[in-house]
Amino acid sequence: MIPVLLALVAAAGYGVSDFFGGIAARRVTALRVVVVSYPFSTALVALAVPLVGGRPDPASILWGLAAGIGGGLAVWWFYAALADGPMSVVSPVTAILVAGIPVLAGLLLGERPGPLALAGIAVALVAVVLVSREAPDETTEEIIGGRELRFTRRVALLTVGSGAAFGFAFLFLHRTASDSGLWPVLAQRFASAALVWAVALGARQFGGLRGEPLRLALAVGVLDTVANVAMLYAFHHGMLSVVSVIGSLYPAATVLLAMVLLGERVSRTQQLGMALALVAVASIALG
Repeated sequence: MIPVLLALVAAAGYGVSDFFGGIAARRVTALRVVVVSYPFSTALVALAVPLVGGRPDPASILWGLAAGIGGGLAVWWFYAALADGPMSVVSPVTAILVAGIPVLAGLLLGERPGPLALAGIAVALVAVVLVSREAPDETTEEIIGGRELRFTRRVALLTVGSGAAFGFAFLFLHRTASDSGLWPVLAQRFASAALVWAVALGARQFGGLRGEPLRLALAVGVLDTVANVAMLYAFHHGMLSVVSVIGSLYPAATVLLAMVLLGERVSRTQQLGMALALVAVASIALG
């Protein structure tokens, strides 16, 4: 039960973080937001590391660095895919890879959840796709600002690359030692921050933030820290196949906040996805 609760905390943290990041990205570019939030998150983890203790073994540090590079690449490629492709296709494809790759890896590594938990995992995979879907479009095309967004080969590669990178980031974090404390998360955040800084410098989007965008970026940093720490401990106490799929339900929190706080319309598909998410969590917890 504890790993399930920790994974739910992580999902909530990721989801609320995405919500705040999305609001900030309406005023400045998303890259400028993470340029601030990632280093701030790194600093928070660095402050917490001595308090938690743990042994910084080389293997766990390397797994943490790999997870950070994977997460950084995933965010970069995801935003690049959204810039040129239809969100109604990019988001659910990414989501199913984020959830599916760790689940498959866990099963291949010998994990055997109970029948009820397995059913919950299957339902959760469906829920992730449904909640992530926005404005379904059977032609896989959208027109925004007079520009047609198509699911081209480049967009497909970016989408698959993003989902796979996110999924493997979960897998790498799971491989860290249980007695390593927060050192793997520190390595993860450091690698992600270094990567987004390099991308921002190359894209010349390294301008400072002020006012509300800055406050939102700092909030994103705090939430990312909470989510990643919760996910680490969930992985250390639970099965990869179970923890990862619950953590991947984070879009439900984002959609729920957008509906309640911003009054955004939630499609029937997303409503069904959120209902299935509740069923999946209950099944996994009882299984």
